[in-house]
Amino acid sequence: MLGGIQDRRTKLWRIAAVFAATGAMALSGCSSSSEAPSEEGSPTAAAPAEKVDEIANTVPEAIKSTGTLVIGVNIPYAPNEFKDESGEIVGFDVDLMNAVAGTLGLTPDYREADFAKIIPSIQGGTFNVGMSSFTDSKEREEQVDFVTYFSAGTLWAKPAGADIDPENACGKKVAVQATTVQETDELPARSKKCTDEGKPAIEIVAFDSQDAATNAVVLGQADAMSADSPVTLYAIKQTNGKLEEAGETFDSAPYGWPVAKGSPLAQSLLQALQHLIDTGKYKEIAANWGLEDGMIDKPVINGAIS
Repeated sequence: MLGGIQDRRTKLWRIAAVFAATGAMALSGCSSSSEAPSEEGSPTAAAPAEKVDEIANTVPEAIKSTGTLVIGVNIPYAPNEFKDESGEIVGFDVDLMNAVAGTLGLTPDYREADFAKIIPSIQGGTFNVGMSSFTDSKEREEQVDFVTYFSAGTLWAKPAGADIDPENACGKKVAVQATTVQETDELPARSKKCTDEGKPAIEIVAFDSQDAATNAVVLGQADAMSADSPVTLYAIKQTNGKLEEAGETFDSAPYGWPVAKGSPLAQSLLQALQHLIDTGKYKEIAANWGLEDGMIDKPVINGAIS
């Protein structure tokens, strides 16, 4: 996600059964749970990746000796990282990191944390790497190094058939997850443009989670939502035709895995990911989640655009 360390561009849309049963009631007060986004389940997890000795030998000894890669993650952020009905952490990011860890001969150890605490925990040595749809930004590169693995932009969604898009949203209510770049940067700039032109401001409706923001649009409590493109596309799929894309994806930027500044682990992760790209495993995982549009050909260390 773009912006400062606490600016997470999207925290992804939860499809846990508890939300399907109670989320809409909590937001609407009187709406039936049948109005909430439906749950279709998640794709089958990808097959494990085999260890590649040449790449595994590049792992820092302090990590290699434990046999474990400790990964800080914040959920829910579907389809990248979220919990399935059994409580297991799943998603595109999870499948990809599992494959990377397998290539490195390590066992992934996912530890949940507040998003804003992941980078400080990497700096402090609690986590080896972060995996939470971080946008690689120049500001964050001052704190940690990033290995890029995906390209995501911002994409709006609206109720099916509604006449709204990012360029004609003056006076509209737009739902976002709080502290994301959509709330802190994108929508304030769009709203200012509206008022500068003598038009009504955009009403930014912020929620603590992306699932609540999505549900607000489904229930008619907001006119549209703005989130990271993978999140929006997945939310549209899960609502079974209630939502559709509003405009096109814009402001694309790389997702990256943060590691300690100067850590040789960055090179290990990069080589493992390049191996998965070259062998087709990366494409297989992305396709499994319907995220082929965001695939990259060549990962880099610190590839921030802004």
